[in-house]
Amino acid sequence: MPYVNKPRPYKKEYEQQKSRGELPDRMERQRARRKLDAKGVDRSGKDVAHVKALSKGGSNKNGVRLEAPSKNRSFKRNPDSSMK
Repeated sequence: MPYVNKPRPYKKEYEQQKSRGELPDRMERQRARRKLDAKGVDRSGKDVAHVKALSKGGSNKNGVRLEAPSKNRSFKRNPDSSMK
């Protein structure tokens, strides 16, 4: 673990996320998690997956679902094994 002997630089990480444009996507994911928690859905051991990925222009309005981490974190591939 890289922060064992020193405190984690949260402010620096936050600024880096903002500069890369990651913050809006993170907030969308967090909103989706909160909605599921409010409904009482047990999401332990599962990932919140958007029907259309946030990286491809999706949002919470398109819907979210729970998926196994192995399925959610894998990429779809073409017959020649290249990524779609």
